[in-house]
Amino acid sequence: MDEQRDAPSAAAGAAGVEPDFEDIRLRWDAAMRRGDFEAAWRQTDRIEAPRRARQRAPGFLREPQHLIWNGEPFEDRDVLVRCEHGLGDTLQFIRYVPLLRQRARSVTVLVQPALLTLLDGADEFGDIRDGWSDASPPPHDVEIEVMELPYALRSTAQSVPATIPYLPVDAIRARAAQLPGIERDGALKVGLVWAASDWDRTRSIPLDALAPLGRVPGVRFYSLQQGEQAAAYADAPFAIEPYSTHTGEIAAAAAAMLELDLVITVDAMAAHLAGALGRPVWALLKHRADWRWMDAVPRSPWYPTMRLFRQVREGDWSAVADAAAEALGRTAAQR
Repeated sequence: MDEQRDAPSAAAGAAGVEPDFEDIRLRWDAAMRRGDFEAAWRQTDRIEAPRRARQRAPGFLREPQHLIWNGEPFEDRDVLVRCEHGLGDTLQFIRYVPLLRQRARSVTVLVQPALLTLLDGADEFGDIRDGWSDASPPPHDVEIEVMELPYALRSTAQSVPATIPYLPVDAIRARAAQLPGIERDGALKVGLVWAASDWDRTRSIPLDALAPLGRVPGVRFYSLQQGEQAAAYADAPFAIEPYSTHTGEIAAAAAAMLELDLVITVDAMAAHLAGALGRPVWALLKHRADWRWMDAVPRSPWYPTMRLFRQVREGDWSAVADAAAEALGRTAAQR
C-alpha cells in the first residue's frame, strides 16, 4: 500500500475537503483482510479527524448515527458503550470492555435484550443493561459503539484480547442441567448451524451440500439452527437431532455448546458464541467472506479454537464440505 496516500489527511479536513469515502472503504477493507489493523485505523483516521474538526459525522461503513465516539479520552471518565449492530458483533467486540475498564472510572454497556441472560454474572464487563428498554442510561462523559472499541484502543491483530473463554462459563454451565440430556454413547457430538440470517443469505449452506459430513462414522449431529430454516433438519440427507427446540435462547445455546464436542457453523452469531466460549468451532465461509475472517488463513486471531473452511469458488460449497468431512473423520477417529 502507498503509505503516503494511506496517511490521514488532516490538512484536507481542515480545508473542508470531503474524504474519498469509497477509496477509504476499499483501503480499510484490504488492510483488515491482510491483518494489518494499524493501516485500517489510519484509514478511519482520514474520516475521524475531519469529522471531529467539523463536529459532524459523515458515514463510514456504518450509518452516521453509529459513529458515536468523538475521540475524547477514557481515562477517569464514565463511559457508556452502546451495542447497535448484530448479536455476533456484540459477542465479538465486547472482549474489549475489560481493557476499557482499566482506563475509565466506570463503564456501562447497553446490550441487546437477547444477550442479557447470557452475560449475567460477567462482572468483568461492568454494568450490563438492556439497551432497548432502558430509556434513561446513567450519566456519562463519553459514548462509544462496541465495534469502535478496537479502533479507539488501537488494537492490532497481535494484541486482540484472545484469552478465552471470556463469557461467564460457570454460570452458563449451570444452565446446562436444565437442558435435555445429550447422548453419552461415545460418538463425537457436533452442533450444526447451516443457515445465516437474511442479512446475507449467501453465507447459508443447503443441507444437501453438507452430505459428506453425514457419511463420517462415529458422529452424532445436533441442530442448533434457529429461525425458519430450523425445520429443514427433517429433510437432511443424514440424521440430525432437532435440538434447536431447546436452544432458542442464546444462553441455552451456549449451555448446549459446552456439552458438545464441536460446533460446525456458517458465518453466523453461533460462530462468535462458540468462539467466545472457547469451544472447538469450525466456520464454513463463503468465497469472499466478511473482513473479520481475513483472507486465505485457516485460523482466526479473534478465536483461537476456531478453524476456518473457505469456498474455493464463489457459490460452490462442495470443496468446503469435503474438507470439513475429511477433518471430521480424523477428529472422530481420535476419540
